Amino acid sequence: MNEIKTGNYRWLICGLLFFATTINYIDRQVIGLLKPTLEKAFNWTEVDYGHIVMAFAASYAIGYVVFGNFIDRIGSKLGYAISVGVWSVAAILHAAVKTTLGFGVVRAVLGLAESGNFPAAVKAVAEWFPKRERALATGIFNSGTSIGAVVAPLLVPFLLGSFGWQEAFLITGALGFIWLILWWILYEIPSRQKRLSAAEYAFIHSDQEGLVSQKKSAFKLGQLLSARQSWVFIIGKLLTDPIWWFFLFWLPSYFASTFGLDLTKSSAQLAIVYGATTLGSVGGGYFSSYLIKREWPVLKARKTTLLISAFMVLPIVLTRYSTDIWQAVGLVSLAAAAHQAWSANIFTIVSDIVPKKAVSSVVGIGGMAGALGSALFPLLVGSLLEHYKEAGHIAAGYNILFIICGIAYLLAWIIIHGLTARIKAMVLD
Repeated sequence: MNEIKTGNYRWLICGLLFFATTINYIDRQVIGLLKPTLEKAFNWTEVDYGHIVMAFAASYAIGYVVFGNFIDRIGSKLGYAISVGVWSVAAILHAAVKTTLGFGVVRAVLGLAESGNFPAAVKAVAEWFPKRERALATGIFNSGTSIGAVVAPLLVPFLLGSFGWQEAFLITGALGFIWLILWWILYEIPSRQKRLSAAEYAFIHSDQEGLVSQKKSAFKLGQLLSARQSWVFIIGKLLTDPIWWFFLFWLPSYFASTFGLDLTKSSAQLAIVYGATTLGSVGGGYFSSYLIKREWPVLKARKTTLLISAFMVLPIVLTRYSTDIWQAVGLVSLAAAAHQAWSANIFTIVSDIVPKKAVSSVVGIGGMAGALGSALFPLLVGSLLEHYKEAGHIAAGYNILFIICGIAYLLAWIIIHGLTARIKAMVLD
């Protein structure tokens, strides 16, 4: 089939998913960037701020399952719109609250609604892309997490200095409503999209056979939990999501404590690390899509890319031997980029082995597992670093953590490989 003549409306949809994910990560980071200002305004202690963060984390984990199943039942268009609409309202309401409890409440609502982003986006990719392009499309929209992580530290301080902290919440929160208008106008599932050419529609549905059963039937969450296909994604998220959050929240302090990085100034080192994740997300998605176009079996292409990503993380264990910050930046950048390549493919593998009608539900279950792991892993990180800090050897604590980071992906891949041995079509009835 001549793909050039099929049309490109599906890539416009991918662009919408990318911008939603970018806004998602901007909105969740605003409070962290405003933390020093808000601590003075509301007399917060570290315990107060910790409770606010936990309110977001707990509701985010619960919301994954709630929104995952909800979106499968009402559809990607309305489900995604509700998710973005509610989280945008919650983001704006941060500007109106007057108490610590109030911040905890709006953070909980924000976390609950933001959890709908990935279940909805992965479902939309399954609806709009053939298997040979799904990982690339997922890699592109998933790179919004990296772009959001870079844009927020540039945008929020500017808004704070130019207007004030309330306006920072108002303006960033309003971005979601701009996206929402475009989404409602431009999005519809392919069978209902009048702007879609017949050739592109045929291309989107050109490789639907394979590991998923398209039998029309209802399903219950219990059926998904008993299926090996679901556990491929659950394990993939549970063992690796905590590593990503470690990269996000502890790398700055690692560079500061080990190499004396001044965190009060713009950091080229951190910009390079987070910039590399964008290349990893798109590159990882492109690679498995390339293998499929070369007529590799879909599952083999995904698992091969996951294995390469796992090996790319492994060199981070050598960070302990770094003699200057740029050596550490190189190793950490490689690992962070590999994580995003892993993420693009672990999301995509759901639509390869799970019926479309259950994709959001499985993403929700696995996302909750990853969120819970990400909430518990910091307890180990904090205890380990505090122990070695008191002993005067905090670098030793980071060395142990980097070893855990290095082996987590290989362990996850080994389990995934076992779960997918002799895998059959997933039938829900």
